[in-house]
Amino acid sequence: MSELEAEYRLDYFEEEGFYRKQCPVTGVHFWTRDPDRETCGEPPADDYTFIDNPGFDEEYTLEEMREKFLSFFEEHDHERIDPYPVAANRWRDDVLLTQASIYDFQPLVTSGETPPPANPLTVSQPCIRMQDIDNVGKTGRHTMAFEMMAHHAFNAREEAGDKYAYEGEVYWKDETVRLCDEFFESLGADISEITYIEDPWVGGGNAGPAFEVLYRGAELATLVFMSMKQDPDGDYELKDGNTYSPMDTYIVDTGYGLERWTWVSQGTPTVYEAVYPDMIEFLKDNVGIEHTDEEEELIHRAAKLSGHLDIDEIDDLATARAEVAGELGVDEAELTSLLRPLEDIYAIADHCRTLAYMFGDGIVPSNVGTGYLARMVLRRTKRLVDNLGVDAPLDELVDMQAERLDYQNRDTIRDIVRSEERKYRKTLERGSRKVQQLADDYADTDEPIPLDELIELYDSHGIQPDMVQDIAEERGATVDIPDDFYSLVADRHEQVDGEGEADERDDRLGDLPATDKLYYDDQERTEFEAVVLDVFEREEGYDVVLDQTMFYPEGGGQPADHGSLATDDTTVEVTDVQIVGDVVLHRTDEDPGKGEFVRGQLDAERRRRLMRHHTATHVIGHAIRTVLGDHIRQAGASKGVDRSRLDVTHYDRITREEVTQIERVANEIVMRNIPVKQEWPDRRDAEKKYGFDLYQGGIPPGEQIRLIHVGSDVQACGGTHVKRTGDIGAVKVLTTEPVQDGVERVVFAAGDAAVEATQRTEDALYGAADVLDVNPADVPETAERFFTEWKERGKTIDRLKTELAEARAAAGADEIDIDGTPAVVQRLDGDADELRATANALVEEGKVAVLGSAAGGSAQFVVGVPDDVGINAGQVVGRLAGKVGGGGGGPADFAQGGGPDVDALDGALDEAPDVLRTVLNA
Repeated sequence: MSELEAEYRLDYFEEEGFYRKQCPVTGVHFWTRDPDRETCGEPPADDYTFIDNPGFDEEYTLEEMREKFLSFFEEHDHERIDPYPVAANRWRDDVLLTQASIYDFQPLVTSGETPPPANPLTVSQPCIRMQDIDNVGKTGRHTMAFEMMAHHAFNAREEAGDKYAYEGEVYWKDETVRLCDEFFESLGADISEITYIEDPWVGGGNAGPAFEVLYRGAELATLVFMSMKQDPDGDYELKDGNTYSPMDTYIVDTGYGLERWTWVSQGTPTVYEAVYPDMIEFLKDNVGIEHTDEEEELIHRAAKLSGHLDIDEIDDLATARAEVAGELGVDEAELTSLLRPLEDIYAIADHCRTLAYMFGDGIVPSNVGTGYLARMVLRRTKRLVDNLGVDAPLDELVDMQAERLDYQNRDTIRDIVRSEERKYRKTLERGSRKVQQLADDYADTDEPIPLDELIELYDSHGIQPDMVQDIAEERGATVDIPDDFYSLVADRHEQVDGEGEADERDDRLGDLPATDKLYYDDQERTEFEAVVLDVFEREEGYDVVLDQTMFYPEGGGQPADHGSLATDDTTVEVTDVQIVGDVVLHRTDEDPGKGEFVRGQLDAERRRRLMRHHTATHVIGHAIRTVLGDHIRQAGASKGVDRSRLDVTHYDRITREEVTQIERVANEIVMRNIPVKQEWPDRRDAEKKYGFDLYQGGIPPGEQIRLIHVGSDVQACGGTHVKRTGDIGAVKVLTTEPVQDGVERVVFAAGDAAVEATQRTEDALYGAADVLDVNPADVPETAERFFTEWKERGKTIDRLKTELAEARAAAGADEIDIDGTPAVVQRLDGDADELRATANALVEEGKVAVLGSAAGGSAQFVVGVPDDVGINAGQVVGRLAGKVGGGGGGPADFAQGGGPDVDALDGALDEAPDVLRTVLNA
């Protein structure tokens, strides 16, 4: 018996009389109470047998099943905790979306760095798995949005002592399986039908034995025993090809799919009828889907085999669907036409719930990160709605799910959906031209449009692959759409950038003690004394390590302090400050001397300006959320001496009226002179009290975190701040602009910098007033009047140029005959607009126009050719421009160009008739 196999031989299985068997279909090993059972219970080895044959004593709704689970585990000494957001990047920087309940506790709790909120605990955690998007609607069981009901226990081995934030064993494998069985029994399940499939789990550098729990063909739970870490010298080789060794911490990580438990309790054809009954009924009525009794019977029979359509397990969906049709004894086309509209309805219901989770938790559509994934789901949903002919706005469909999930920001959710739909329409208009061009490029080849091009069209233009296919077929090109197309797109955008390479550092840096950071004790103090612990010579200057410092190192968007370090013999300038680990490095222009006693002096004015701007960042962020909504999240920030910027997620442009409101709210906070407080609570307590909006400016390490309170605004922050908001002085928004789609940048100034910025604006206003000879208050009206008059004059000039061109054309310039086609070759020393207008007028009369000009100090040509005349204007311009030392070109009907040799212009025009004949006869 291998060591890994021994991990699955539980005392509980022996006590309960389980048998270990190997499935002849899937090849996996599993445990069962039934001595006659041969197969593991998982499709394709077994079909769904609970459909029309519910697996429990009672039917449950989602809400009832959730409460049943949580209450059961509370009764078994687990503490219920509130779920986390679906945006996992609120509390961790290595993933985007919450895909499992264990994400709530990674990496700090699972590593033992911080304690869990309770131990053991139970939770029902909303999750989103983008990789399941292509299976939604088809397999009958996959939902992209789902709740993972779970119970967790966090254990540490005895030999670890008090090294970790928790110690001892709460419970492990036997108790976990026992609890699973007992929960089944509490629902009235026939536990003799349950199978426990052995399936080692690996992920994120960790691993452990695991059981998949199957009941009547449905996988209802996964019991993971996270107990190993990746180790090249480890004893356990797992399915990813890596070896693993035991960890000091070992964790019970379970997942019970709420939707599937609800489905099995009701025995509906698919999980979707159990989870989205009202919405499915609404959509079916809306598009007029009705089924005969025979069709309903076929749908139910097909549903029992839908587990065979999992794209992760099959090579080709069409082939798998044909096999299902064959087993049912029906025509494949008939089955597809019956099921396809239902599959689209199921997907719409699921996608709308996914969008409600995303927007309800404050995700804003954009081109990156979670925003891109939200946009991807919305666009796919919009396409499904349009194809199906649903006569209801998409924002109303999403709102149905948001209402059911009890979100309080439903108006914002609907605004986001409507705004994103408008952007999508504009994107499609631009992108369709790109598709046509691409289709033409591949129309004359034997190759389909490549997958990379399909993904790029979706990424850049939002063009769905079936839209590409429709356009391509019209133009003679082909498209092969993979069954997992959307999963491939999601994979591109679910990757989170890894950490950069570590800074190079001297070996002795690791031996230095942590620098005592005095700037947290008194942020207004600008002088201190310290001892030089070490000095590192660099290519330019020196890095000086002190035992303590008032100098703030660059971090959190705040620049470093500047100043000086003085001994009795010398003074060195501090031009930069960085922190490596817990050691602060002061970049200086000279070496103050290791072991020397120094007096530090900060640039006090720079520090004050940075403190004002950093505190103002908190204030203006709070003001933006107050004015625009709670969906606002910080996407980046930079604090400066003269101005700062705050990037925020928002689905629309910030208007001038909103800027005025933001300024008003921010300066009200300043004038109220609110105390700015700091505290260092336990991370878990802070998260529980304030939520994950704490981490607007990033996710700090450590068990204790520093919180900055500015009135009701609370954020984790390591920067320096003023004592009261009145010390900021004033806040002035300078500009707003879109950084990228879904992210707005607000540039602002605080304190003296705000006054200086206002004065610069006033100076510009008064300067404009002097030029216009009006009062400053009259500048906008006067400027508008002048601009209107200027536009009218421009229109008049354009009209006169057109009339002049028509007059010149009608004046009967000398015509020449080019093989039966009249042509006019003429020098008109006007600007480019005049030449184009004259050429157009001549072309409308059926004449070839060759016009030259020396206006502007260079030789210019414009050539126009009527339709059906075999002269290429681009070739003509190219040859004429070459005679004046330049170049040019364009399409066959109209082209322009020129060169610097004005003296050669007339000679080139003299040769134009020969050029026309040569091009015509080419």
